[in-house]
Amino acid sequence: MDFFSALILGLLEGLTEFIPVSSTAHLLLASHFLGFRTTGNTFPVLIQLGAILAILLVYFRRLLDIALTLPSSERSRWFVLSILIGFLPAAVIGAIAHDFIKAVLFESPVLICYVLIGGGIILLAVDRLKLKPRYFDAMAYPLPLALKIGLCQCVAMIPGTSRSGATIVGALLMGTDKRSAAEFSFFLAMPTMVGAFALDLYKYRNELSMDDAALIGVGFVAAFVSGLIVVRSLLAFVSRRGYAPFAWWRIMIGVAGLAGLYAYG
Repeated sequence: MDFFSALILGLLEGLTEFIPVSSTAHLLLASHFLGFRTTGNTFPVLIQLGAILAILLVYFRRLLDIALTLPSSERSRWFVLSILIGFLPAAVIGAIAHDFIKAVLFESPVLICYVLIGGGIILLAVDRLKLKPRYFDAMAYPLPLALKIGLCQCVAMIPGTSRSGATIVGALLMGTDKRSAAEFSFFLAMPTMVGAFALDLYKYRNELSMDDAALIGVGFVAAFVSGLIVVRSLLAFVSRRGYAPFAWWRIMIGVAGLAGLYAYG
């Protein structure tokens, strides 16, 4: 059952990581109802690397081009700098608040459900606003804008908020279009999730067992496969349909989660 649960949770991670519905909330709620747990509750964080590898594969050519042109292209240097600036707030706050996040916020399923619902309402409201975008190229965002998006990302340290949801909503309210907001969120996820993976692995390096490693491996592979599907299709979907479907999904999952918690504990 543990390996089956790890497989289900890995698929869930890949399917929800890059859409604004909070993969962490889905994993923590599903783990709660499945009775699934690994040392230090590290599973939801460590399997995210599988989803990150999915992005790296999909954007491999573009990333390689950026790397090769970094010495000669101001555009490439600007983009890398904007991602690093966007990553900085989460790196600092995440390192400081890590223990509180894992010990308190990760253990509050009722809070997670309420945050899912509240975030869904906010996302629905933002999606319906008649915003006039000024920024259409994720590789050319102004550096102050990148920093502000990075600060928005920090809100996602509250499980249920959604890292991609916080960055996308923040970006939209600050004048980006929907497609470039999602794309910048993809790239910002790379250092952020790798950093979270490294921090959790370091914190629990002496406590993780071989059983934990096997379960994490199953979830990692499942997250990679399902993440590939989402990354390849999300930008086109968002361009056509916007974010309202994800907002309604968040609200439904939050309500269903509360009903399950009150009914079964």
